[in-house]
Amino acid sequence: MSSEHRQVAVITGAASGIGRGLAEQAARRGMQLVLADVDAAGLQALCATLQATGTQAIACVTDVGQLAQVERLRDVAVEQFGGVDLLFNNAGVMQTGYSWEISQAQWQRMLDINLTGVINGIRCFVPLLLSQGRAAHVINTASLAGLLSSPLMAPYNVTKQAVVALSETLHYELALLGAPVSVSVLCPGPVASEIMASNQVADAAGSSFSQLLDSSIRQGMTPTELAEVVFSAIDDKRFWILPHKDFKPALERRVQSIFEETNPVFQMTDVQGDAHASR
Repeated sequence: MSSEHRQVAVITGAASGIGRGLAEQAARRGMQLVLADVDAAGLQALCATLQATGTQAIACVTDVGQLAQVERLRDVAVEQFGGVDLLFNNAGVMQTGYSWEISQAQWQRMLDINLTGVINGIRCFVPLLLSQGRAAHVINTASLAGLLSSPLMAPYNVTKQAVVALSETLHYELALLGAPVSVSVLCPGPVASEIMASNQVADAAGSSFSQLLDSSIRQGMTPTELAEVVFSAIDDKRFWILPHKDFKPALERRVQSIFEETNPVFQMTDVQGDAHASR
């Protein structure tokens, strides 16, 4: 990243949870901020709080699942600050329930926000980052669910694993071009937030499972702690950001199962952290 100008960070899902933690950390680093969320009231409140500390921040209510709105977000960033250095594709929601009982509308909502939102961010911002001819960084928020599958979380597993695949592909493509744009994929375990408020309970099993997840999330890492980990990884240009190291044994078991071609076995100890708060 160039040190000759104040860096500009665009953060989706910024009004609460991980997004708010990222925004506050970026502000502490003296960055100019373009904050996006569908929660207009929460977004404006955060923006006002940061502005009161001297941070240059603007709010742009954005539904990341709508390409035109993400294009507008990009244009606002350019108009206000002249460019973008950090893009955080962070907006996300949760859905639990048996995969065959989750409605088409619930599936589509998850695909629109968790996956299409990241696709729209890449399509709208990467050409801008490349045209700037300077170092920049794309950070996509996935989850441990992007690496480990759990029952009753099909839409979340599907969308987050797609985000991991998309991020890795983008990393390879930018490397092929020799571009000064780096990529990271964030795969956290439980981070304290209200993400479960976005859950539209599909069935009784989903309701029970939601309670387990909500309890785990509320006791998770704070958004402030997570943001410190994320920005350290950005400084080091690290692709994989895995803040919860205690999940690595579960990842090792999954990879070993693949190597040995054995049937996967779910362990309840894995699910207690298999969610993140990107809302």
